[in-house]
Amino acid sequence: MITEEKKQWAIEQLREKNKELGRLPKKDDFDEPTRSRIKAFLGPWPRALEAAGLKEVKAKQKMKS
Repeated sequence: MITEEKKQWAIEQLREKNKELGRLPKKDDFDEPTRSRIKAFLGPWPRALEAAGLKEVKAKQKMKS
């Protein structure tokens, strides 16, 4: 079970790297263990960036009838 504390840790890692680099952090900006933990706690990379408030959440496109 992923705790809120673990999610907050991952979000903080992304936000700190964003401040440090002045751009959206890429997977390659982190070492393998940190990258793996972030993805485990927050999901795929785009969702992780969204969870950290660094990337706008994309609305799912509605299917045309």
